[in-house]
Order: sequence, then C-alpha cells, then structure tokens
Amino acid sequence: MGKIKLRNIRIHSNHGCLKEEMLIGSDYRVDLEISANLSQPSLSDKLVETVDYVHLNNIVKEEMGVRSNLLEHVAKRIIDRIISEIDEVDHVIVEVSKINPPIGGDVESVSVILEFERS
Repeated sequence: MGKIKLRNIRIHSNHGCLKEEMLIGSDYRVDLEISANLSQPSLSDKLVETVDYVHLNNIVKEEMGVRSNLLEHVAKRIIDRIISEIDEVDHVIVEVSKINPPIGGDVESVSVILEFERS
C-alpha cells in the first residue's frame, strides 16, 4: 500500500450561496490524498501501473469548475470521480478550502474534509 498526495492545488471558482460568490468567485485550495497498492509501479517504474497524479489533478480542476453552493458537494464529486475512474484507488481524503471566506470576520479559510474507503 502507498499514498499519493497533491497539496495546495490553487483554483479560482464560483462556489457559494451568496450572489457575489456566484458572480465574482473566490480563491480555493484543494488537498488530496489517495491510497493504492504502489508496490508494482515502485518496482517497474512504469506510469501505466500507478495512479497518475496528472489525472488526479485534472479531476480536481474539472470538478472545481462546476459551480456548487456547498464545499461538501464539490468534495463529494471529486471523490466520486476518482473512485469511478481509477480502480486502483482504495481510499481518498479530499479537503476543499475557501480562502478569505465572506463570513463577517478575519478568517484565513474554511475547509471541508471528506473521506471515502472502497469496500
């Protein structure tokens, strides 16, 4: 078993419940961690035998580009795509953070973390 992590994927998107968020958008950060059996690719050195982190990054970018009201909804869509498209992935943790959220206070970010394990 092994892990692949993508940290601090930075994206501007239009998620949120406020009209301003829908129109202007906000900055987001996504952190992703997957678990998979990486023993074979660690020996073979072949990209086709591992989980391609370019594919993971593309899933995150595409799903972050689809507007949602809630960060929970975006995080779930990211997990669903990874599980449906990459059979080798056994476990996923995704954290979606809104930078400088409009919540009436000095808050650096708010985050939602979802986790899924294939049975």
